[in-house]
Amino acid sequence: MNAKPLIRRPGETGGVMLRGQPMAFLVTGQDTRHTSMFDWTIPAGFATGRHVHRVQEETFYMLEGECEWHVAEEVVRATPGTYLFIPPGVPHNITNVRDKPARVLMTVSPPGHEHYFEELAKLTASGPPDATAISELRARFDTDQLSALTTRA
Repeated sequence: MNAKPLIRRPGETGGVMLRGQPMAFLVTGQDTRHTSMFDWTIPAGFATGRHVHRVQEETFYMLEGECEWHVAEEVVRATPGTYLFIPPGVPHNITNVRDKPARVLMTVSPPGHEHYFEELAKLTASGPPDATAISELRARFDTDQLSALTTRA
């Protein structure tokens, strides 16, 4: 564990490409015991499908674009400045409802979810994701898939 402050300047982050858009890893389990943080560019039409985390809690802060979150029974139309906190056990999904990418600042606690995104990037690098492989990956990373992936693009 790194016990020093972490400063990331533009262009200094690691990360992955997901469906042709970057997800920058700002802080990961290598840096902290408490949370991971990502700058996620969500492709146009992308949808996660409804899912739930058993242990992890997530936060999202909309920076650009417009997404629709289904959180428990509420539908949230998120525009820049919208903040969402999703505790463990709350079903949710995220859909970019526009025809251009959206951007969110995302945290996942406890840290380690960066490994999920690394594996997801490999699974989806050559085309549309295989639903069974995605479901198995999510199950290994504290995620129960409740509905099919609904990505339009």
